[in-house]
Amino acid sequence: MFVITMAAGASAADTDQAVAAAARTGAGTIVSRGDDRTLIALFGGALPDLSGLPGVQDVADVQAPYPLVARPSYAERSEVKVGPVTIGPRTFTLIGGPCAVETHDQTLKSALMARSAGAVLLRGGAFKPRSSPYDFRGLGEEGLRILADVRAETGLPVVTELLDQRDVELVASYADMLQIGTRNMQNFALLEAAAETGRPILLKRGMGATVEEWLLAAEYIAHRGNLSVVLCERGIRTFENSTRNTLDISAVVVAQQRSHLPVIVDPSHAGGRRELVVPLVRAAAAVGADGVIVDVHSSPESARCDAAQALGHAELGLLGEAARDWSRLAGRVTEEQVPAAGRIPAPLAS
Repeated sequence: MFVITMAAGASAADTDQAVAAAARTGAGTIVSRGDDRTLIALFGGALPDLSGLPGVQDVADVQAPYPLVARPSYAERSEVKVGPVTIGPRTFTLIGGPCAVETHDQTLKSALMARSAGAVLLRGGAFKPRSSPYDFRGLGEEGLRILADVRAETGLPVVTELLDQRDVELVASYADMLQIGTRNMQNFALLEAAAETGRPILLKRGMGATVEEWLLAAEYIAHRGNLSVVLCERGIRTFENSTRNTLDISAVVVAQQRSHLPVIVDPSHAGGRRELVVPLVRAAAAVGADGVIVDVHSSPESARCDAAQALGHAELGLLGEAARDWSRLAGRVTEEQVPAAGRIPAPLAS
């Protein structure tokens, strides 16, 4: 399949001209827009003559089964913006907050703790997928309202999980970034519905998924026109039982080699124990991940969800040091170190 890469400054009219040129050859087109580039996938028909068309940067013959997210589609790895925060190859982004939103006070304290360690995005679950139906499954819309209030108080854009197609509009109205969790990685209808909101998507790898299946799931989102996807390696299920999951650190490198999308790591769900989280943050930074998403709780011993892996006050200093110092060794800066003049501001979702 051929993929046309539009230049960073290409206008919508430029993209329309390229699509029209393809249509004249009988080719079908899929247009997918990201924060820094627009791609046009061509299928059927012949490759159109694009010479002289404004805004066309490159055309690649992409053999991967996921052409829109494949690495050959971009000359450089892409960046995804969440509010004023940029996730990509130049920075190491720390996302932190409680696994589950329980109360306003708990969420605010956890957010402030995460921010003090260098977090620039707030994670928190209002809808929680739990193995047992008797476990705490989140506050629903009340939790979303708490996240919105805490965002207003801290300035941290919100990342929260979307579980059900019926809640797409509701969750998207509060969230700055939608998370698709490990259990829903291959819920294709949900992926498409999330894509159509236009929100950036954090796509966790399925606990039993191959890298190719993970990238094909991302292609479902891109196929619906949304190229603002961040991949998250969160550990896979293996025979090993000394950790909650097995962090497949090599998958970070493989995904970056095969795809232009940013790749971050979830050391909390991979390790499952707080004493493993900071060492795994160091490993993520050292291997070249674009960031980490970490559970932080104001009172871990009383957390209603995943208490064993939540970081408390005692671990915050080490978390901040790991993110800052190890990412610097890997040639990155943490997002908080990016000069304000270098950021591209964007309004937060209401």
